[in-house]
Formats: sequence, C-alpha cells, structure tokens
Amino acid sequence: MFFCDYPIIRNEKELPIYLLNMGQQHCQDHIIRTEGYPCPQILYCTKGSGTLHMDGKTFHIPPYTAIFMPAFHPHEYYPEEDVWDIHWVVPSGHSAEDILKHFGLTEPKVYELKEVKMLEHIFRKMHEAIRADSVFGNYRASGYLYDFLIEFYRLISSVGTTGAPNSALMKAVDYINFNYALPISMDDLCSVSGVSKQYLCLLFRKTLGSRPMEYIAKRRIQAAKELLTSTDKTIEEIAAETGFCTASYFCKLFKRYEGITPSHFKKAE
Repeated sequence: MFFCDYPIIRNEKELPIYLLNMGQQHCQDHIIRTEGYPCPQILYCTKGSGTLHMDGKTFHIPPYTAIFMPAFHPHEYYPEEDVWDIHWVVPSGHSAEDILKHFGLTEPKVYELKEVKMLEHIFRKMHEAIRADSVFGNYRASGYLYDFLIEFYRLISSVGTTGAPNSALMKAVDYINFNYALPISMDDLCSVSGVSKQYLCLLFRKTLGSRPMEYIAKRRIQAAKELLTSTDKTIEEIAAETGFCTASYFCKLFKRYEGITPSHFKKAE
C-alpha cells in the first residue's frame, strides 16, 4: 500500500497545530536528507525492517519501532528487505514545537513500541477524514492529530528496558483508583508496586507530573466533584466518602487545585 496525503492548507494554518502531511509506504524508498526535513516527523514501522543512520549511529528499525525526527536534522534510512511498511505523520502550526515539547519530542530518538493498534486506528481516521472531505477534512484530521500525539506519548512513556517502570506505576495508580476513599500511605503504594519510595516518586513526577500524595489528593477531588454535581450530600459527607480526614482539609485542598470552594463549585454546576 502507498499513499501520501498533502491536504490543501487554508485557514487551519491558524490552528495551534495541524496536519501538514501524512502517508504510508509498503516498502520505503532509500531516503537521504543531508539537511534534514523542514518539519518534524513521527514515523513508525508495522512490517519488515530497515536501517536508520543519524548522528553517526546506525539503528535497526523492525516492526513496532518509531522514530521522532526534528526539523532540519540530517538522516538517512532504507529497507533491509522487500517489505518495510513505514507510516509517517508531519505536524505543523505556530504551537507545534511547544506541543511536541510537552510530549517530550524534542530530540531525534528511536522508540520501541509495545503495540500500535490504537495508533493505527487514529492514523486511519486522519487519512479517511482528508480523503472524505476536501473542505473540512483537514480540520478533522488535525483534531485526530491531537489524539495521535497523546496515544504516541502513552506508548513511548510506557516503554522501559523491561517494562517494569510502567507496570509499577500502573499498579500504584490502580491501587489509588480502587482505594482513594481509604487512608493510603507511601508504604502501601511501594508494597503494591514493588519499587522504592524514591523510584516511585520519580515515576509519578515523570509520567503524571505530580508526587504520589498529590495525585491521591487530585483523585479524591475528582471523585468529590462527581458527588458535588450528582448528589445532595453535604460537604462533610462528601469529604468523608472521598478519603479526606476532615471537611476543612477537603475545602482547603479543593480550593488549592480548583481555585474555588466546593460550595461555589456546586452552585456553578
């Protein structure tokens, strides 16, 4: 299969990020770019294998391997066999650099992916949107591009040398999700995840952007917001049901993270 979508760019260029082009090639050509490509690219392989040369290093690119290539970064790649199925997505837009940076995509890097089923699904939706609607298709495709980047980030964030970091984190998060209404200590989280306090804190900060205890508080507030909008329970009852030791502490943290008190939140909803 081969296709390359180059949508006609109109007003969507005013979007923070939009899809500049995308495509798939069943057996990727030999590409040599001594001055790189003028836009950042995300590429991933689903079948066959190839070779990538960049920064004086050689990388083997088998199935379920992805590449992030920044703009204007010299590189060369070519197939190692008759089939090397490569997909590529090229984002653009005035905030594209900041958005990619948010997802940790700043430097050239090769990633091993565990699976690409959802990534492929979103990729197809982008392609179908462009082909089905020449007027608004790229707006829809650009919306799917956000989904694509989030899924790509999820996949590359879960990758480790053994898969253990992601497993440890998910065990801790699952424990919090099922037990947030109960007292939870760092010892509890370390026991279920099987890693040290220091390493667990590192995983939380790197992946979720918060410390474990902070994440627990946010999860409890999430549950409290659901109760505030769907029940007539008092602040005291909601605080007790969502794991806060006192109603005053619940109100203090709620205002810290939401900017308003629980009572004001309930009235606003």
